[in-house]
Amino acid sequence: MLFKTLVPALAVQLAAAQELMRFGCSQLVIDQIDPLVEPGNVPSAHMHQVVGGNSFNASMTPGTYDPPTVSSCTSCTYSEDFSNYWTANLYFKARNGSYKRVPQFTNLGLGVQAGVTVYYIRGYQPTAKVTAFPPGFRMIVGDSANRAQATMQKQLCYRCEANMQQNPFGGAPCTGSDTTGFPKAACGGGWRVSVHFPSCWDGKNVDSPDHKSHVAYPASGTFESGGACPSTHPVKVPQIMYEVMFDTRAFNNKAEWPADGSLPWVWSNGDNTGYGLHGDYLFGWQGDALQRAMDGKCSGDRCAPLKRQTDAQAIACTKSQQAGNDIGDQWLPSLPGMAM
Repeated sequence: MLFKTLVPALAVQLAAAQELMRFGCSQLVIDQIDPLVEPGNVPSAHMHQVVGGNSFNASMTPGTYDPPTVSSCTSCTYSEDFSNYWTANLYFKARNGSYKRVPQFTNLGLGVQAGVTVYYIRGYQPTAKVTAFPPGFRMIVGDSANRAQATMQKQLCYRCEANMQQNPFGGAPCTGSDTTGFPKAACGGGWRVSVHFPSCWDGKNVDSPDHKSHVAYPASGTFESGGACPSTHPVKVPQIMYEVMFDTRAFNNKAEWPADGSLPWVWSNGDNTGYGLHGDYLFGWQGDALQRAMDGKCSGDRCAPLKRQTDAQAIACTKSQQAGNDIGDQWLPSLPGMAM
């Protein structure tokens, strides 16, 4: 987002002023499990791409499952972060009806492999108190079943990049020409998909039946403008944001797109509109590491209060599939887990 290879000094200044941690998490696994929505189900309804602690599995019960104590490595560059971050996978549907997974690539300024760029945004008010998530915390933003723009949650969007250098810079996420549905053009630099989570917590529950009700957006204004949290959710927590980079360039030949003029993109949940964009988060920072980061006003992917591993160590942290389904790196007749 803010780190540009052409202006690294300015990027660092911006990150420090906005007090945001931006770091890479390499690909941990691509698997058809979902411990939040479908705990214990193997396989789950659709495929996900996952980063973070290598204890990720189909059953991660709140209150009893503690990722830092059961993970032996993390694919994130901050080595005290064993959280898990995951989204659906993106697929290309060819004119002949077959499917292929759209690969991910590493965001600018980072040295990991594919995966997700993770942000913990402390905020834009230096004196504000920001509370780290407690052990067991988890949440979801977006709705995999949604198919309408009007019913999308806030700050979920797509950016069609003109080139791999992301030049010219398109501004803050979900502004300018960013869209809430799939981009309609052939994009020379692939896509940047942005997923923002709510930043207010009820201060009591680490989860809720819908995995959403225990968090909320500011009562007035926005997170960026310093809007106060509602009385029902009075605790300000870091705003988490994902950026997922998809390399769509191999699929830019419109002669291979569906003959009926429809877009060729499909999320692994079967969504061909883009409005089903969603993200899942399961907290797993070790001890008080995240609170130290918030109190220390950490920025970027290097911060004195935190331990950092090498990019190579993060890349080396992977795990085997639990469901064992074909992820679609070669052409498939249907989406994994679905007959379409």
